[in-house]
Amino acid sequence: MKAAITARAKALGFDAIGFTAAALTPQQRDGLQAYLAANHHGTMGWMEARAEQRADPRSLWPEAISVISLGLSYAPESDPLATLKLPDAGNISIYARNRDYHDIIKGRLKHLGQFIAAQNSGVKVFVDTAPVMEKPLAQQAGLGWQGKHTNLVSRQHGSWLLLGEIFTTLALPPDPPERDHCGSCQACIIACPTDAFPAPYKLDARRCISYLTIEHDGPIAEEFRTAIGNHIYGCDDCLAACPWNKFAKAGQEAKLAHRADLISPNLTELARLDDAAFRIKFSGSPIKRIGRNRFVRNVAIAIGNSGNPDLLASAEMLAGDVDPVVAEAGHWAIGQINS
Repeated sequence: MKAAITARAKALGFDAIGFTAAALTPQQRDGLQAYLAANHHGTMGWMEARAEQRADPRSLWPEAISVISLGLSYAPESDPLATLKLPDAGNISIYARNRDYHDIIKGRLKHLGQFIAAQNSGVKVFVDTAPVMEKPLAQQAGLGWQGKHTNLVSRQHGSWLLLGEIFTTLALPPDPPERDHCGSCQACIIACPTDAFPAPYKLDARRCISYLTIEHDGPIAEEFRTAIGNHIYGCDDCLAACPWNKFAKAGQEAKLAHRADLISPNLTELARLDDAAFRIKFSGSPIKRIGRNRFVRNVAIAIGNSGNPDLLASAEMLAGDVDPVVAEAGHWAIGQINS
């Protein structure tokens, strides 16, 4: 049965497939509790609210016996950090430069789930939005290991795998877990602009640019603003630094191929977006999820970090925004440019 599921998964375009039991180790569960106790999840209250289910797949679904972990490569064709050298442009995380991967993966998981269900098996599919510890499960299933940046690293796909899971009542033989291959390397930790790693394998989300630009609502603390640079949605710095990326071939999923207007988007044009224009521009994109005000707040910070007097008019426009958080970021940008 595993061979048939693997073949069907590959036919659906998945690049990595593995199998494991629907259970986590005591160390993995303790790691989650320690993470929450340290408040490293910041304002992501949903992590704490469903911590019990997150720590035990069978608490989420008691009938689950096996987990099928699947990965879709989104490895870029060229330097993922090239836009960081263009201060008048915004930098958008590699995974968000086209369609929302949640929709892409979930549709394929449903197709694969239907195939498995035809074998008189119960199935449930998950993509990131449910309380599932997808990276530990992926490591158990042999897809890769959690690197010192806490993300999954694959020997074949580097740090560029998007994950999804199928829980099933089928008793499927588990694959051997992948062991850690980081060795003494600390490239990802050194690469972080905001020092978000208090120690290897530990992430303080409250300092992470991805968290600050996506999850965090309200003003961004000034201590992080300069380090954010021109990141306007997410950050790939720690992922891109991983030496294992040299083995990754460019992802083949056409729906994740970078839109030309999102590779190095013009900050002046982004600053002009009202709510309606924002929704149109980012329809079908994961960026739409954070809303116009949070996104334009990020744009204002990038404008301030550009130091370019030609962007002063855009900063002044944002300083007059009706949203107080956007307006405050706009005033900060004016001060940065003028200084």
